[in-house]
Amino acid sequence: MTILCCETSTSVCSAAICKDGEPIKQCICREGSNHARLLPLYIEELLSFAREQSFSIDAVALSEGPGSYTGLRIGTATAKGLCYGLNVPLIPVPTLEVLKVASGIKEGILIPMIDARRMEVYTSVSGEGLPVSGARAVIVENEESLYSGNGEIYYFGDGAEKCLKVLTKSNWHYIPDIVPEAQYVGLLAECGQRKVESKDLAYYEPFYLKEFVAAQSHVKGLK
Repeated sequence: MTILCCETSTSVCSAAICKDGEPIKQCICREGSNHARLLPLYIEELLSFAREQSFSIDAVALSEGPGSYTGLRIGTATAKGLCYGLNVPLIPVPTLEVLKVASGIKEGILIPMIDARRMEVYTSVSGEGLPVSGARAVIVENEESLYSGNGEIYYFGDGAEKCLKVLTKSNWHYIPDIVPEAQYVGLLAECGQRKVESKDLAYYEPFYLKEFVAAQSHVKGLK
């Protein structure tokens, strides 16, 4: 199956074409939140590449959250439009699972973290005999606020570095520079069972986990 993949849940923007779970071509920017400008350019480049290679797109995969509210909205709107235009299903995959695949870590306890402002992160826990916990928003005060078990624990993602000052136990290991990427979305989508067909696309929304709360404007005259 050939899948066009989008990942916009964090400040990193990426899109990729994956075939049978393997990345064929990826476009990625790690330099800030330019998703609305970059994602259409990446999609155009990848669709042109697919035509040159005579690839037929079978599905569009989306990293569905949790993550940046604005990023998720951009990715979802783009992915749904592609599904309508190409007449293919949407395959949403959990962003925290994308992070786990991106880490490449095969043993120990895995705790991916996506920044949710201040000392709050979106996270889940899995590994070594543990069932995958559901995604949750956690204010990180110490190790026990995330996981109270034993073993070697690895935490990573764009919400992880800010937790270094409170996660100080020797068996807690911070892994830097792990970000969700579209190529890993494709790997998960290939083996995923969940599909959103065209008749249900209008009702699909990303997984925000928390409701969006607008901050008060600092511009004089605006409330």
